[in-house]
Amino acid sequence: MSKFIIEGGAPLNGTVRPSGNKNEALPVLMACLLTTDTVTFERVPRIQDVLTVCLILEEMGVEVRWEGDEVLHLTAKNVNTTKPSAILCADIRASILLMGPMLARMGAIELPLPGGDVIGARRIDTHWEGIETLGGRLRFQEHKIVGEIKRAKGTDVYMDEPSVTATENLLLLAATAHGTTVLHNAASEPHVVGLCNLLNAMGARIEGLGSNRLTIHGVKDLHGARHRIGPDFMEVGSLLCLGAIAGGKIRIEDAGVKDLRFVLKTLSRLGINPTISGDCLEIDGTRPMVIKKEVSGRVSSIYSGPWPAYPTDLMSVAIVAATQGIGTCIFFEKMFEGRMFFTDKLMQMGANIVLCDPHRVVITGPGKLIGSRMSSPDVRAGMALLMAAVIAEGKSTIDNIHQIERGYMAIDRKLVSLGAQIKREA
Repeated sequence: MSKFIIEGGAPLNGTVRPSGNKNEALPVLMACLLTTDTVTFERVPRIQDVLTVCLILEEMGVEVRWEGDEVLHLTAKNVNTTKPSAILCADIRASILLMGPMLARMGAIELPLPGGDVIGARRIDTHWEGIETLGGRLRFQEHKIVGEIKRAKGTDVYMDEPSVTATENLLLLAATAHGTTVLHNAASEPHVVGLCNLLNAMGARIEGLGSNRLTIHGVKDLHGARHRIGPDFMEVGSLLCLGAIAGGKIRIEDAGVKDLRFVLKTLSRLGINPTISGDCLEIDGTRPMVIKKEVSGRVSSIYSGPWPAYPTDLMSVAIVAATQGIGTCIFFEKMFEGRMFFTDKLMQMGANIVLCDPHRVVITGPGKLIGSRMSSPDVRAGMALLMAAVIAEGKSTIDNIHQIERGYMAIDRKLVSLGAQIKREA
């Protein structure tokens, strides 16, 4: 299995462009199942999760054709099964997004239980309840979810949590429902808006984009379209955190600044204050990071939550950045009970961290990091460990790097272009 060998301590300088948003790519690719026409996607991140989705779709009869590195054409004219591959679905959490479009297109699905990162319990109740509210019938049967529906019927759906993937599944099902569906307490992340934009380009009628109340006027048929995936704000946030501690100056182009206002506001509490120039961000890592206290003088807290709150997927990289800031900060991960467990590897490298419980850590910096041997436990923690290795003194080895590459396209090449000393070994 491949690994990264990193000689840490080299300052990073230069310009980098983030790839397309992984969390937008996965649901929009699934949307091809809603039409027999070709749907074309631009700025597709060619990462393992995307390639796995392509394999799942291809095995179901979808024609998959790449044009260059970032353009993908999908034609679902000859879908021939309601039973996606159990082996492939076990590799990826996003396989659950087959439920909405397959019920809409075929009226049935036998979905193997999805896989994905082991960062804590991920309930599917919101998917289940929403689909049944629209007229579907679901049951568990021999490690599969078996679903049936005649045609979805529009109605009010009150989601018990603003789940991103549940919102996306219900959008994919309701787009061709009979009547109007209103999703209350819906997720509003940029990648949800991206899916809405694609569906509208395909002929759907969705209102309320970017809000927690989405109105979907069902249409009979959808058609082909062309869609450009937005920049991955998770990658942008990761690069900002790395740039702030890497002792150089980094410019991030085509960064999707309009979607980053709350992320930037939160990172500013760690002393990360990039300069905004149009749709570009410039971060000066030669300046010291000073962690702000609360106005009362208490230790500052950073916590995750549903959009537009600070995203859970950016907690790991912010924790690494905080190890180099001047001051103390509490991180409170509200969504997943396994997100913080990677911090033992940072402690092994010399970071001053107290793991209070599965949801909270206290970071005091700055602390000198020393190279170490590690294994990437999941996508976001893997990127955080790579960041730590890049700024650490000495050599680090990171095993299990396929976890990092599930979410970050060619990240080693991008960082090497900025001056990092990273080698890949099989």
